[in-house]
Amino acid sequence: MSDRIVILGGGTGGTLTANRLRKALPADAEITVVDENDQHVYQPGLLFVPFGLAHPEDIVRPRGRQLHRGINYHHVGIARVDIDAQEVHLADATVLPYDLLVVATGSRLVPEETEGLLGPGWMERVFTFYDLPGATALAGALARFERGRLVVNVVDMPIKCPVAPLEFCFLADWYFHEVGVRDEVTITYVTPLDAAFTKPTAARTLGGMLEDRNIELVTEFNTGEVDGEGGKLVGYDGREVPFDIAVVIPAHSGAAYVADSPGLGDDLDFVLADEHTLQAHVRPNIFVIGDAASLPVSKAGSVTHFEGEVLVENILRFLRGEPLDAAYDGHANCFIETGFHKAMLIDFNYDQEPVAGHFPGPVGMPLLKESRLNHLGKLMFQWFYWHALLPGRDIPGVGPDMPTAGKDIAPAAQGG
Repeated sequence: MSDRIVILGGGTGGTLTANRLRKALPADAEITVVDENDQHVYQPGLLFVPFGLAHPEDIVRPRGRQLHRGINYHHVGIARVDIDAQEVHLADATVLPYDLLVVATGSRLVPEETEGLLGPGWMERVFTFYDLPGATALAGALARFERGRLVVNVVDMPIKCPVAPLEFCFLADWYFHEVGVRDEVTITYVTPLDAAFTKPTAARTLGGMLEDRNIELVTEFNTGEVDGEGGKLVGYDGREVPFDIAVVIPAHSGAAYVADSPGLGDDLDFVLADEHTLQAHVRPNIFVIGDAASLPVSKAGSVTHFEGEVLVENILRFLRGEPLDAAYDGHANCFIETGFHKAMLIDFNYDQEPVAGHFPGPVGMPLLKESRLNHLGKLMFQWFYWHALLPGRDIPGVGPDMPTAGKDIAPAAQGG
């Protein structure tokens, strides 16, 4: 009997996993991908939409067209997973039995969890750029904005692409310079973290860049309410941050069906998994990739890319009855757009925080340093995403392991 593999989610993780498995498995292996909508959004492009640097038609493609021939695709919602019966129940009453399940449904925005966020002012003076409707509406608001207080607020962690809110601040600084009103606009970054970023070295660098650009940093602010009518953020500790436009990154959770699938997820509906093999804790025949996973790593596209090779190898090992390879080291890297046609690059893993140097080796793109080369790298990634990452191709010289060559790492740290 052939193996029945069901992949929940047709985003980055689900698509690249399906395509890699289709190439690796016999033709009689049944691979099925399920997703509730057919819009595959290149999510890094959402950052550029509010500034007129990208348009919706440039960053959206049909999900089904990204899947190789021989992969079944269901465009329908997921109702629940019965992990005991090994069945996925879909919203149209279809039941998909599986031998192996991959959870790749990412994370979702839950703005309703924050008091007032969806109330008066929503999509008028309170926006988010973390989805396509919000990014598009924000483009119109920024085009009309000539003076006042722009506040960028992260409500809670974890979020997709933790550097994106900082990138928005840097691009806003550039944008308002370009249109000649920067002196009339104050920009404030409000975060629940105790610094600009989670990793200390990068946080110091990014915090310094905010200061250099006259962007105020408000830390340890836990947003209890967004008062769109009164134009202020209200913290649980009583602090208030006034705004004329608020760009809010809402709280995130896992997919809604996870809550209706007993045992599958944690309190936030993310799936607990081994941080090195990506095998779910709940059952050995369930694996997880990307933002859907509860792992001590950023929810970023690069993470999903690096996880993909390890995940597919471990699925193949599992199907053959072989021990899994604990090979994923938490590798993540992020281009950080800093405005004025420059960007910074950081590369790190579970044990190594971002350091200076070059990626992927001694000759390459500079790390922890602004450069035009990094900006071009960020722009070129969109082509790479559609034509290499999603189809499941290996990239010469860039594997899942974080490279140490070219990095300014102390010998003791390399040996440890």
